[in-house]
Amino acid sequence: MDCSGVGVVIPAYNEEQRIGSTIRAIKSLDLVREIVVVDDGSTDNTAQVAMREGASLIKLARNHGKGYALCQGLKAISSPIVLILDADLGDSAVEAAKLIQPIMEGRADVTIARFPSLPGRHGFGLVKGLSRMGIRLLTGKDFDAVLSGQRAFRRELINPQFFKYKRFGVEFGMTVDLLNHGFRICQVDVEMDHRVTGFDLAGVLHRARQFRDILVVLMAKLWEKVGAKKAYGID
Repeated sequence: MDCSGVGVVIPAYNEEQRIGSTIRAIKSLDLVREIVVVDDGSTDNTAQVAMREGASLIKLARNHGKGYALCQGLKAISSPIVLILDADLGDSAVEAAKLIQPIMEGRADVTIARFPSLPGRHGFGLVKGLSRMGIRLLTGKDFDAVLSGQRAFRRELINPQFFKYKRFGVEFGMTVDLLNHGFRICQVDVEMDHRVTGFDLAGVLHRARQFRDILVVLMAKLWEKVGAKKAYGID
């Protein structure tokens, strides 16, 4: 395929502390031609840092959520391969090179980063368990990197409908859609790292919002599946 360049979309919300090092790491990758940061209504200096580091900036007046931010960023990318990366990867963003390779070699349409297992306990497992169960119910596939936001795509297969989901439901909903469209998805082991949600009140509330958003998408898709079966007279 045409591998003349890679475009990167980084949705960001209040990431002034780490987005600078993330952009610098991405700029060190030879194939990267475009970096677009979508500042999703940040109240800190995320936008200023992004511009200082040489990224193109789309500044949203208020926080819309990741799916909406991604759609805005994708409109500004023309490269044949598109990377979607979180703003808080820091120096470990260089590992994104591993996501590009399978697409360049024609082995995958989409790649998803699979982070290393961290020592100790870093969550209750409910959100990951729900997402994996949901994938099995909706696609019949077993997938363990469902919640990873680090992904690469062949540009021509990207459909705005893949990013229509609200808040934390976007990775789950997108993965279901990609699998159901029959795209070749490759999970790629990377040595990336980003902030780990803690066990304080903020961390518990964060996980609760994740669980809620994924559950909303799961229930909606199960309802669609039941409706489709009825329409075709399948019990």
